[in-house]
Amino acid sequence: MSGRLYALSTGPGAADLITVRAARVLGALDILYAPAGRKGGDSLALSIVRDYLGERTEVRCRHFPMSADGAEKEAVWNAVADELAAEVASGKQVGFITLGDAMLFSTWVFLLQRIGRQEWLEIVPGVTSFAAIAARSQTPLAMEQQSLAVVSCTAPEADIARALAQHDSLVLMKVYGRFPRIKALLREAGLLDRALMMSEATLPGEQCWRNLDEVSDERPLPYFSTILVNKRLESEQ
Repeated sequence: MSGRLYALSTGPGAADLITVRAARVLGALDILYAPAGRKGGDSLALSIVRDYLGERTEVRCRHFPMSADGAEKEAVWNAVADELAAEVASGKQVGFITLGDAMLFSTWVFLLQRIGRQEWLEIVPGVTSFAAIAARSQTPLAMEQQSLAVVSCTAPEADIARALAQHDSLVLMKVYGRFPRIKALLREAGLLDRALMMSEATLPGEQCWRNLDEVSDERPLPYFSTILVNKRLESEQ
């Protein structure tokens, strides 16, 4: 059997939200690479898929630094991309797992840039965190002629403010550590009562706030926190 690489999306967190396709692939892998946020730390993505792995699958955790050190990140991306390609060249069935969807705000994209589009590569899509949040909160993302923007809160404030003005519905990702300024931008745009925030969607620690004024600016938020904005959302305050 010729080697093949699968980039496998795990979905937002709940193990039963992984796709049937991803579950089938996981059960047939020779090697699975799992990202970890810190050296020796646990991999959330691995905890989601562990029950789907075959008995012979070898698991390799790789630490991807979250620091601002570009050179350190580049070195890790290069090393892991080389490892993946080498294992495929040796004829192995190799998987790389990533939270949410592999092609949205994912470490996988940096590996893809190095590996390139290959015939031996398959990317398996997954449920995004904001799709799960919309379902859990029973909040439509967009309807009919509404526009939907997905924005990282790491973007310049002017860009976020422009998106709030231009679009009917928005997903504000990477809220962690930036909540006070995002709440201020929502207030300035008159959209605070058209927003909700959910943390750790589909996980045991899931929390949802429909009134963002109830969330203190000093309150530490879970890393996986996302805000949905829909200008047609009925205020429940």
